Amino acid sequence: MGITVADSADPGSVSAAAGSVTVQRDGALLRLTLQRPERRNALSPPMTATLVEALTAAASDDTLRAIHLRGDGADFCTGADWVATNAGDRRPRTGDLVRRIPQAAHRVIELLHTIQLPVVCSVQGRAVGLGANLALVADFTIAADDAVFWEPFLERGFSPDSGSTWLLPRLVGLARARRMLLLGEKVNGAHAQAWGLIHQAVPPAQVDSTAEELLARLTTGPTVAIGLTKQALNFGQAATLPQAMSQELFNLELSCRTGDFKEGLAAFEQRRPPEFTGR
Repeated sequence: MGITVADSADPGSVSAAAGSVTVQRDGALLRLTLQRPERRNALSPPMTATLVEALTAAASDDTLRAIHLRGDGADFCTGADWVATNAGDRRPRTGDLVRRIPQAAHRVIELLHTIQLPVVCSVQGRAVGLGANLALVADFTIAADDAVFWEPFLERGFSPDSGSTWLLPRLVGLARARRMLLLGEKVNGAHAQAWGLIHQAVPPAQVDSTAEELLARLTTGPTVAIGLTKQALNFGQAATLPQAMSQELFNLELSCRTGDFKEGLAAFEQRRPPEFTGR
């Protein structure tokens, strides 16, 4: 499946024409690295399957506290590898996309969106199509100020997928979503931050260090409460105010039963920084 599992001392990688994804466990942090730099990390079907497998496992792993997604080389990800997918003379069966994509690209977007762990994405170079949407669905995206976010679906002759029409209006509003989707306007990292498309744009040399600082903060936070807050934010996008507050109440009930809640109260009373364990 093009997967490499490693610890922080031996990250490892797999070299193959179809590319690979390195799945690296670094303490309580899961690092996912797209490794196909010769194709600007365009996602092959095996790479997408690996992301689905790794994120599905991470969703039920109580020892994890954050996820880091990045690309190897000069670019983050130039989307799905449509050339490789459509190579060959044999035409797929009618309805192939409807059967396949929900279990592949769309499943990756859904998992990143719903997983109750904070997801940080580092972007350098190009983030195109599905690659752009991987960055946009992350909870925090740190990008080089000269990175390029581009949704070129219509330029390729087909309509958007992988959450483009849901993510963009919510992040930047309809007018800017139209510019990116209907006109194919490219947005650099600096403008992406100004638009609210991403968390932060920094000089290229600072992408890694900025992401690591944020990951250090998230992996020492109250993991259960962070996950429940992420869930409530997502729920609230399609809820009324009373519905959102009702969901908040259930989440509050759960978070108040954690050890981190007790630690937070004790730290407040003792006027010291809390030492959360993620439990």
